[in-house]
Amino acid sequence: MPLQRRLPKRGFTNIFRTNWAEINLTDLSRYAAGTDVTPAVLVRDGVISSARDGLVVLGKGELNVPLRVSGHRFSKRAKEAIEAAGGTASVIS
Repeated sequence: MPLQRRLPKRGFTNIFRTNWAEINLTDLSRYAAGTDVTPAVLVRDGVISSARDGLVVLGKGELNVPLRVSGHRFSKRAKEAIEAAGGTASVIS
């Protein structure tokens, strides 16, 4: 019997999948006010292991300091919380 019929097929693996590095607002609260937070800064400080295919900022937690955050995607709540704290959320293309 051929090998492809002997091995079990287990789902589907998308080879074009995008792997995002995710970060929450609680992780951003460690930085001082006015800091530029970029994916390179997060990797340097050990908050994320690598930037992978892009950085996604999620809205879990609270942010009380104004930061300039750069990321590839932002959740609606995260963007509102960053701007409410007096910071800016800029999208990297």
